[in-house]
Amino acid sequence: MPSSPLPDFSNSVKLKYVKLGYQYLVNHFLTFLFVPIMVAILLELLRMGPDEIISLWRSLEFNIVHILCSAFLIVFISTVYFMSRPRAIYLVDYTCYKPPVTCRVPFSTYMEHAKMISDFDPKSVDFQMRILERSGLGEETCIPPSSHYIPPCPTMESARTEAQQVIFSSIDNLLEKTGIKPKDIDILVVNCSLFSPTPSISAMIVNKYKMRSNIRSFNLSGMGCSAGVISIDLARDLLQVHPNSYGLVISTEIISPSYYGGNQRSMLLPNCLFRMGGAAILLSNRRRDSGRAKYKLVHVVRTHKGADDKAYRCVYEEEDRQGYVGVSLSKDLMAIAGEALKSNITTMGPLVLPASEQLLFLFTLIGRRFFNPKWKPYIPDFKQAFEHFCIHAGGRAVIDELEKNLQLSNKHVEASRMTLHRFGNTSSSSLWYEMAYIEAKGKMKKGDRVWQIAFGSGFKCNSAVWKCNRSIKKPTDSPWADCIHRYPVHIPEVVKL
Repeated sequence: MPSSPLPDFSNSVKLKYVKLGYQYLVNHFLTFLFVPIMVAILLELLRMGPDEIISLWRSLEFNIVHILCSAFLIVFISTVYFMSRPRAIYLVDYTCYKPPVTCRVPFSTYMEHAKMISDFDPKSVDFQMRILERSGLGEETCIPPSSHYIPPCPTMESARTEAQQVIFSSIDNLLEKTGIKPKDIDILVVNCSLFSPTPSISAMIVNKYKMRSNIRSFNLSGMGCSAGVISIDLARDLLQVHPNSYGLVISTEIISPSYYGGNQRSMLLPNCLFRMGGAAILLSNRRRDSGRAKYKLVHVVRTHKGADDKAYRCVYEEEDRQGYVGVSLSKDLMAIAGEALKSNITTMGPLVLPASEQLLFLFTLIGRRFFNPKWKPYIPDFKQAFEHFCIHAGGRAVIDELEKNLQLSNKHVEASRMTLHRFGNTSSSSLWYEMAYIEAKGKMKKGDRVWQIAFGSGFKCNSAVWKCNRSIKKPTDSPWADCIHRYPVHIPEVVKL
């Protein structure tokens, strides 16, 4: 009788279940260690009986001086611990600016205007068309009214009008949602890279809302798309030293001054990708706000990698051998972005990753160092640390690269892709449109952790970690309220114009 072949266990046992078992074992190591000890102590007490337990208790000698000293030491250590802990920073609420439909710029309108503007030669018009075809943007993105003129009118006056429209609308909605009065705000932080007038935008806000004369206001400029997280970090530091305070953070980009009317292709990219947007965020360090706040700030990590002029200029490859315009991100820029992301992950990992992932990373690092340098480096599974990812919607290539390098699924980058499609690249405020998307889908539950990853000039990679304080119902005043039922949508690789 022929013997049946043995089963192929390497194929029948799914490695993912082995990894899940490993993760559960390592992450609950202390539980597995102490449960048998506690069971053994309990069984020993049951074996001894009540008489032996009482006699053992009476045999212990208690000295009143020792008891008082121990109690004092416990109270002293507890007091020092709680006083030295950093203050909890809460995100009470936030709002995102939704441009009016009159500012919409469909692809057909954009290309018609580009052809009518005499500053562009035919190759530049063709380049912009190919960028739009592969950009991942949709037909509902918006540009300011001054950019709708032929030719556009990038003046200081138009930039100030756009700033007032975006910022004041966001603040008005936030004050209405939270019930906070302008006089209650103690700290104001504004970030806008391109538009930095005198008097500053922060002074314009203070004057508009008649805020207190002793308000601590800061105006950040020239820091690119990652400045939103920098503003959060600055507001956090200020709230750490000023108790019982509210902090208002305004994150926006005024794109009216960024219009470029020449034919240098890398300079044409902002025309094609950047769109109107802004967000207002209310932070608090008051304990009484912990109940109504949406999120609690857990970590902020800021990293910076220097970039040479070549990486700045060659944002997109201009032409291939056949003479067609290319629209893939420059390898130089992506390499620098990768280094910035690697530095950020190296710092963030020990703060958020469970012990199982940290051990795997450590073992791989030791193996590459001492045994075989050709071992493939282990990419930590950040899905074990976060339920939601908000990746800066700077462009389709950036989102694709992070999805690949962090081994994320389409669901994890859905908020980023849909934000790019509906609102375009809104610079530093794109992270908040993504957060609003997750809320509008009803996916934000109590205890969920959110990782905001922002890229910007420099090359900077800054990230913030938030923990959801309460399950959030689908908001009715979200910028997604009138269109969330249509999303997610399929975004083709190329939209032929």
